Amino acid sequence: MTATQVTATQATASQVTATQATATQPYVYRRRELTEPDWTRLPGWRDVTAAQWESAQWQRANCVKNIRQLRAVMGDLLAESFYTDLETDQQRLATMSMLIPPQMINTMVPDRVPGTASFYADPVRRYMIPVATDRHLDWPSHPHATRDSLHEHDMWVAEGLTHRYPTKVLAELLPTCPQYCGHCTRMDLVGNNTPAVDKLRLSLKPADRYAAHLDYLKTHPGVRDVVVSGGDVANVPWRQLETYLMGLLSVPSVRDIRLATKALMGLPQHWLQDHVVEGLNRVAITAQRRGVNLAVHTHVNHVNSLTPLVARAARTLLEVGVRDVRNQGVLMRGVNATTPDLLDLCFALQGETGILPYYFYMCDMIPHAEHWRVPVWHAQRLQHDMMGYLPGYATPRIVCDVPFVGKRWVHMVDEYDRDHGISYWRKNYRTSLETDDAEALSKLHPYYDPIDTLPEPGRQWWRRQTDG
Repeated sequence: MTATQVTATQATASQVTATQATATQPYVYRRRELTEPDWTRLPGWRDVTAAQWESAQWQRANCVKNIRQLRAVMGDLLAESFYTDLETDQQRLATMSMLIPPQMINTMVPDRVPGTASFYADPVRRYMIPVATDRHLDWPSHPHATRDSLHEHDMWVAEGLTHRYPTKVLAELLPTCPQYCGHCTRMDLVGNNTPAVDKLRLSLKPADRYAAHLDYLKTHPGVRDVVVSGGDVANVPWRQLETYLMGLLSVPSVRDIRLATKALMGLPQHWLQDHVVEGLNRVAITAQRRGVNLAVHTHVNHVNSLTPLVARAARTLLEVGVRDVRNQGVLMRGVNATTPDLLDLCFALQGETGILPYYFYMCDMIPHAEHWRVPVWHAQRLQHDMMGYLPGYATPRIVCDVPFVGKRWVHMVDEYDRDHGISYWRKNYRTSLETDDAEALSKLHPYYDPIDTLPEPGRQWWRRQTDG
């Protein structure tokens, strides 16, 4: 090879290298195998055995319900200033009381574990243990935020039964969960009172409430889809839940049943108990025989929450006959509102646990949630940036749950004033509150971006609105 040829070859190689560098994909997939973090690294659980850890009873008994219990688990791994910050939030701003299973605590990484980032920055901590300095104290709540932002209680047709969509109902069986998320959209009903919020209470006995649900469904054959939720169905004693589900399966018009449980991630030990597995198998067999689609919907917001125990629980549900296990996450700043975070989570859900990525909801307009919410334009960009990486069937839709409208894919916005952060949406059905509203299908319904994300003139406009 001549010197000229060598030089030409070197130049070509340099061009290829430069082309490869500029052609690097915005997101690069690397398989991430799931691991169960070592809970004995935390002072309060140094002596906890694997058998205890995998016990649903032990997990429930050792939930963290207050600052004293968090301190007993974490000790001096967290700075004293964090506990003070948390106490301020609990006393003044929190809409949900603390309740966090060990399984979830273990997926958060404290400050003083070598090589880890700040506990303040931990994505699971940011929505499960919110502190005062997380929140935007200038705009802690949007002026249009409400306790029941989706008007689910207003649309009750029986206690705990929301008839919002023409063919679907939401059944809230109880007002408790194994864990309480800071951003809970049902903060008006779910959980204990906090200094900031007195909760709505269910008044009927469970058996009477469930009977009222079935009576309504039997007389409304246009309803074919029942989302069974709460709260969290993992907190319903299994015998009661199985009786309720078998009751639903006896209604000929019911063709889809979806069980909503964050506990599949937060307390997978519950769904691995023998009596629950055997009972769910009985329900699944009955559903299959009657041609009813039985699915479980869970709520995972960050890849760090996925562990081998979560995967085992999800695959067990599929093995006993549940048709699908799907994930409905919530899009939140500081937790998952970046393309890599969403794709990392979706690949782990779909590839490592058998859970199908389904929806990411924009965080609802409840009080004290502005620091979590994202503007519509940001959600649109994330939806765009996720496309093309996941299998089509496992590419989640990002949706905005617009009051009185319902779920809308974020690109379905009808009009959008980005300066003031107001988007407008239309719908194609009437809720149970609008049966006599002739304009229900033609009017525009507003949704509001978080004010701190607006340009300065927009923020000033909102200040004038609220000052006036």
